[in-house]
Amino acid sequence: MSLNCGLNSIERVLFKTYPIAYFSGELGPKLREDDEQAPEGFYYVSSSRMNPNSKFHLSFNIGYPNLYDHAHQRTGSAIMVHGNTLSIGCFAMTDPMIEEIYTIADHALNAKQRFFRVHVFPFRMTDANMTRHAQSPHIIFWKNLQEGYRFFERTHRPPNAIVEHNQYIFEVDGQEAR
Repeated sequence: MSLNCGLNSIERVLFKTYPIAYFSGELGPKLREDDEQAPEGFYYVSSSRMNPNSKFHLSFNIGYPNLYDHAHQRTGSAIMVHGNTLSIGCFAMTDPMIEEIYTIADHALNAKQRFFRVHVFPFRMTDANMTRHAQSPHIIFWKNLQEGYRFFERTHRPPNAIVEHNQYIFEVDGQEAR
């Protein structure tokens, strides 16, 4: 998981990359409630999804299922990024890491940023990794995720992921980002 900190509207720098301490399941998207999988895809968090009173220290809900997940009849709820080191279907970051992430996110939201994005990939979506996993039943889905991944890697700007014809389409400032 990574957070990006923009210096201004044109220049962006990677602030920090945070390793996930624990998540459950195997490679591949969450498909249904109680499958113990962590989701993969493009999500966002608004202030209403922040939880300072979490039983896992601090947490925020990534917004699963999103429109893509609904279009594919995926079920589940309350997928959180939280403290601690244990989780079933969520993303455990450790208490010190969630304190830093939560503080940055909370400040941005309190400064009138409407939301922040959470992009979840099964692995770094490089061509070599895609080739390594080419026989996976999820490869078509992952190729769609890779489009958004590549856009971010190229521009250091998170794309707006919308859903058309049951797939992600990526936009920046209202323009398609393909």
